[in-house]
Amino acid sequence: MANWKDVTAQFMLNLLENGKIAANQLIDVREEFEWDYYHLETSVLIPMNTIPNRLNELIDTMPIYIICAHGVRSAAVCEYLEKKGYSSLHNVTGGMAAIASIKGFQYD
Repeated sequence: MANWKDVTAQFMLNLLENGKIAANQLIDVREEFEWDYYHLETSVLIPMNTIPNRLNELIDTMPIYIICAHGVRSAAVCEYLEKKGYSSLHNVTGGMAAIASIKGFQYD
């Protein structure tokens, strides 16, 4: 059983809007072309395939929120990071598609 948690896009947006998530806590694991199309200004782009080489950029002393397009890649990254010893990981379910829907437009 995974120790990381699934959180809804709405829950994460509420935290973000209330200043409870710092910029380095929201990690977007999509590809650059997806990021260029739409992203949250406070997120940090670290594409999924670059995570192993960029672990030093992830701060494990605060909760880390992982987001992708729909929540599949972010769940895989949470699983990987957990195996590497990271804790307080959160997978944003529904990903950027859910965020776009909340904000009133279609992502894909």
